[in-house]
Amino acid sequence: MNTYRGNIVDVENRKIFKGEVVVERGKICSITKKNVEEEVYILPGLVDAHMHIESTMIVPSSFARLAVRCGTVGVVADPHEIANVMGVDGIDYMIQNAKKAPLKCFFGVPSCVPATPFESSGAVLDSSIVDELLQREDLHFLAEMMNFPGVVYNDEEVHKKINSALKYGKRIDGHAPGLKGDDLTKYAAASITTDHECFSYEEAVSKIKLGMKILIREGSSAKNFESLYKLIDEYPDDVMLCTDDSHPEDLIEVGHVDKIVRMGVKKGVDIFNLLRAATLNPIEHYELNIGKGRVGDSADFIIVDDLNEFNILETIIAGECVFDKGKVLFDAVDECPVNRFDRDPISINDLAVELNSGDKIRVITVEEGELITGQKLVEIAKEKDKISFIGEEDILKMVVLSRYDNAPVQVGFIQNFGLKSGAVASSVAHDSHNIIAIGVDDEAILHVINELIKNKGGLVIGDKNETDSLPLEVAGLMSLKGGEEVANIYKKLLEKASAMGTSLKSPFMTLAFMSLLVIPELKLGDRGLFDVNQFNFVDLKVKN
Repeated sequence: MNTYRGNIVDVENRKIFKGEVVVERGKICSITKKNVEEEVYILPGLVDAHMHIESTMIVPSSFARLAVRCGTVGVVADPHEIANVMGVDGIDYMIQNAKKAPLKCFFGVPSCVPATPFESSGAVLDSSIVDELLQREDLHFLAEMMNFPGVVYNDEEVHKKINSALKYGKRIDGHAPGLKGDDLTKYAAASITTDHECFSYEEAVSKIKLGMKILIREGSSAKNFESLYKLIDEYPDDVMLCTDDSHPEDLIEVGHVDKIVRMGVKKGVDIFNLLRAATLNPIEHYELNIGKGRVGDSADFIIVDDLNEFNILETIIAGECVFDKGKVLFDAVDECPVNRFDRDPISINDLAVELNSGDKIRVITVEEGELITGQKLVEIAKEKDKISFIGEEDILKMVVLSRYDNAPVQVGFIQNFGLKSGAVASSVAHDSHNIIAIGVDDEAILHVINELIKNKGGLVIGDKNETDSLPLEVAGLMSLKGGEEVANIYKKLLEKASAMGTSLKSPFMTLAFMSLLVIPELKLGDRGLFDVNQFNFVDLKVKN
């Protein structure tokens, strides 16, 4: 039996009172009002309503060590990334590794593997496989339905997956950036219950009015809190908080869901509405086995210094203290790495593209903190067989190639990435996680790609002479190293990227989304340049 004293925050009934919480056999057995001396605050633990653990670049048991420091007791996790590489084996890997840590991880069934039929992936989860997975007790929901055209235009395979989720009584998560009007109405009517891809307040409100819950996202790359935070007070029952994608250095230095709570406090959001979005709403929506701070509940709660600074002092999960005053009280568990990576090294000729003076080409444009890209037409000139604008107008060559076979290399161009020298490459490239690279010259691009191929995945930065890398031996997505070590290596890569000219806060995270063919407007996949608005391939060159 353990007793915790302080200011007890009753989120459900919107009140705070002094007292003590008694925990026995993993549950809260009593909550008593009492005049105690302790000035700390005891409240339900935080829940990330949507994230991809793979994006932390560490395995679930290592991620858990970082998450509990931030007061996170549970995560709603979509293993979509590793499923695209490893299929069901990848999903099982995540579940088994997560079980070796106390953090409560609730995994869903990826609905779109591959995300579109327009790219190469390592696996396919068709409707029959999805149906089998949804019957499992360790898989809790149908994860984000990215193929919104398939929903709207009645794709048979898409609707079979939706119907399976309904048959087994499991929630369906959404993913429909920019969808509106009749198409949005039809999407929501398919029993899709959430969306974490709202970029504007107006878009979010339109989805709430159709019965959808809005997940306010603040991750390492996509950041929508500033645009959406007013929803927390205006629609307190219809919003949750999530990170979607977080890198380890952000988890260590800035926080997890706790950082979003602190942002809300600074904006003057009602504290009970804010805590409801971070705790009760996801627990109730997904029917999670996480305590809400009541007698008889699982003892999943946190202790903070106060409700303004919101510094986490202790994290308790199922009655066990797992984080206490700066110390994590459990270890990560190493696993034998699983992977699928079958690409041979490439040559300089694979990167060539024939362009002539006067040609007009499509160029991808990026913005800091946004997954949405633009596109522009650029007329080129040539000087001694070299495209004159590359590096001068912040237009760089971008390359995507399959990691699963030796298919031809695809070449495009991108603006606003900012490199002035060298190149970067990654095998973290949503959603199929093929090889993606951006660079100033072909020699540097070639060198970083071939280093990445030698490592069987990871992050690489450098030039034609030398490179620095972070190998990701688990599916080319995650390292078996601890979170702190990965964060330190990753920070050094970011520092090198900054020294090479980019001003992007998270250049590798931004890079990872440049081949995501379900986020508008223009992307480059391993089969070519893709216009998401048209949902079709387009030529690099535009005919006059």
